[in-house]
Amino acid sequence: MKSFHLALLAATTLVYASPTAAQSASPVAKIDTGELRGASEDGVASWKGVPFAAAPVGALRWRAPQPAAKWTGVREATTYSSDCMQKPFGGDAAPLGTTPAEDCLYANVWKPTAAKSALPVVVWIYGGGFVNGGASPPTYSGANLAKQGVMFVSFNYRVGRFGTFALPQLTKQDPDHGLLGNYGILDQIAALRWVQRNIAAFGGDPSNVTIIGESAGGLSVHTLVTTPLARGLFQKAMVLSGGNAETKDSPSLTQVEQIYSNFARANGVSPDDPKAMDKLRALSAEQVTDDLSMIQLFQPKPGPKTFSGPFRDGKIVVDQGQAYASGKFTHVPMIIGATSADMGGKSGFMIAGARSAAARIAKQGVPVWHYRFSYVADSVGQPGAQHATDIPFFFDNAAIKYGAQTTPKDVAVGKTVSAYVVNFAKTGDPNGAGLPAWPKYDPATDPLMDFSAGGVATPQKDPWGEEIDKGAARLAAAQASGHYNSLTTELGTLLDDPAARAVLERHIAEVVRSPQIKMGRGLTLTALQSYLPQQLTDATLQQIDTELAALPKTK
Repeated sequence: MKSFHLALLAATTLVYASPTAAQSASPVAKIDTGELRGASEDGVASWKGVPFAAAPVGALRWRAPQPAAKWTGVREATTYSSDCMQKPFGGDAAPLGTTPAEDCLYANVWKPTAAKSALPVVVWIYGGGFVNGGASPPTYSGANLAKQGVMFVSFNYRVGRFGTFALPQLTKQDPDHGLLGNYGILDQIAALRWVQRNIAAFGGDPSNVTIIGESAGGLSVHTLVTTPLARGLFQKAMVLSGGNAETKDSPSLTQVEQIYSNFARANGVSPDDPKAMDKLRALSAEQVTDDLSMIQLFQPKPGPKTFSGPFRDGKIVVDQGQAYASGKFTHVPMIIGATSADMGGKSGFMIAGARSAAARIAKQGVPVWHYRFSYVADSVGQPGAQHATDIPFFFDNAAIKYGAQTTPKDVAVGKTVSAYVVNFAKTGDPNGAGLPAWPKYDPATDPLMDFSAGGVATPQKDPWGEEIDKGAARLAAAQASGHYNSLTTELGTLLDDPAARAVLERHIAEVVRSPQIKMGRGLTLTALQSYLPQQLTDATLQQIDTELAALPKTK
């Protein structure tokens, strides 16, 4: 599937030791591959860098995840593994804490040390446009949620050209019997299967698992809820800024094979060469990455396309819109929402998309709670909660994110939001004592919980509902018009057409001539509006659309 313009948005060595080498207080867990020694601090036990699958290197590059090897003795599990291979993104809201590497399929576990019974399990899936991201950023720590009585699990999944890859020769070989192409999603499924097999060894309840993902991770949650391959692996799901749950515009396997045929040729390998896969697997991890990061999603390199994110193959990634409409998905309670200044604005893929997804799922009789996160940390100093700014509050990690600038109000918002997360993980309902009542979503009444700019959880009818509906109607009209417009036409297309560029020059010359304009080529003007509200006002966009509509229709 497309990245949908997500987000403008550790290398440690595993050490093996004998049981006598570690402190006696260190927690030990025995899983299906061997014993693990973790660490205990401030009432929380943790195990990090736990292999849930074999290293996807050498002959296992571009293969479905394979079983992890067993070991003897007690394996030290106190530091994060490497995040998966990528070019770190300088503007990332959650910078990696490790040096990326191809050997990266590891999980991390946190639990309260005082727990006496099996704990509800929260499993985190990070975002990053399917080209960046990892489990190691400090704001993704599960310690503070664990203190509230749940077990928290995070894991790495392959991204970039390691996470999605297809070639006609590989399709013909079919080494994993139809499990092709969407390797990062397969890693997620393998991690959830690992949880089912092993989480009880840490003190977790495998029959009470909640998956939660943001951005590309939110898209992944929709994928896991709708794919038959993940049935029975979780009981609740949370989607943070995960879009509209539609994959109808996703590329096909044939199209993705062509994209990676371009990649092969760019590296001097003919896709028709009988040894093509051997030669491509012989490329270094750096050659495969080729500096791919979020930057390239907005500013692609010249020449044929050489990267695709996850694509609809009908087995791993299905037609999500059809699945939700037909009821053929895993019916579990869900929380779905976005931030108040998320990408694309009110009528965009994130905000309107979350509302649309919540409505379609609720119509199937599945309990859904819709939210909008509007709070902005006091130290940020500008209105509007941007993409991914809700994560530290959902995990009660505001103090980790904002450090010395964290205010008591920031902390209080994190306590409130994380309490809803913990309640949901425990019971399948976010509501609980001492919290404002969060109504289930019903399209007829359109309620949501607004985590407001004032720092108060406020249940209300969606104040943007009417505007979002009008925006959806405008979008449909724009798509049907055949004209350039601010809603559906990428900025790069407008800039490359002299007549359209002239329209932009008349109204937003400072934007067109900005040195940073290349970063926005893959976005629409409407998507850019949340970042440039003073230059891209509603009135300005309306005038631009009027003049673009007067140009000859585009092909």
